[in-house]
Amino acid sequence: MADKSKSIIIKKVKKGHEGHHGGAWKVAYADFVTAMMAFFLLMWLLAMVSPEKRAALSEYFKHFSIFEKGGQSFMMEGQQQVLEKSGGEMKTFDFGEGKAALSPEDLKEKLKEAIEEKLKELKDQTVVDIFEGGVRIQLVDLEGKSMFQPGSAQLTPSAKEILKIVSENIKDLPNKIAVEGHTDASPLKAGRITNWELSTDRASSARRELELNGIDSARIARVVGYADTELLIKDNPYDPRNRRISIILLQSKVEPKAQEQVQQPSQPPAPPAPVANPVQPPPPPKPEEVKKPAPKQEQKRIFEPSVQPIKPLEPIGK
Repeated sequence: MADKSKSIIIKKVKKGHEGHHGGAWKVAYADFVTAMMAFFLLMWLLAMVSPEKRAALSEYFKHFSIFEKGGQSFMMEGQQQVLEKSGGEMKTFDFGEGKAALSPEDLKEKLKEAIEEKLKELKDQTVVDIFEGGVRIQLVDLEGKSMFQPGSAQLTPSAKEILKIVSENIKDLPNKIAVEGHTDASPLKAGRITNWELSTDRASSARRELELNGIDSARIARVVGYADTELLIKDNPYDPRNRRISIILLQSKVEPKAQEQVQQPSQPPAPPAPVANPVQPPPPPKPEEVKKPAPKQEQKRIFEPSVQPIKPLEPIGK
């Protein structure tokens, strides 16, 4: 047998590399540009909203009370005034009216000075700050110093003294008042009320004490309990300072000046135009009144003597 020659096949594998400037990066860059555009668009829209609208919207979602007037909107009167428009301009607000108007900062400093002067030993249990809806006065519990009897809505003598001083300094202001009750996260004994009922009862007790000290009941805008949902010390839900009463002086509308209140004398309304009586069609004529057409007369021929009538031509051939 003759030796068969074997053919040797050599395969060369060419390893190709993708170009350094492919199109994959364009997709990621387009996503990044789209996200940045959406972000700056959101920032622009937020910047276009007025501070009054932001404050009213925040206040609307933050404060809710089942003790508001039934059958009406849950928004407070001040919030509705913020959202209303008069003459194409947003209404402005301030604390107080007339020459004695106070800014939130001035009212805060006034209350702090009165509390520090008259409540020397109890000033550590009061906190005055500027809130989104107005100026807030908070009566907080301390270790061994409570505003209420344990597990009840009965005010302690120290709490009554603080509420008396607070009432003396705010009873001459025109602002509406909101009273809020808060508790810590400690559960009550089984079979008794929950922190929801306890915080609401304590807020109502503070309201009654304010009214006993000269606060007009018509100024109370709402009384609400939040239980342990809005903690003052968020890091420690069981801190005694979370048990507190908040008294908020809501923003009130500034009355327009006397010159702005002068209105033009109203002109008497023009008398209404007389209504024209509809045209009545004429009554149909009676049968006897209908005129009959005159009979046609035959036209008479008139001949003059000098004019002879033309005789017809005789046919030719006769």
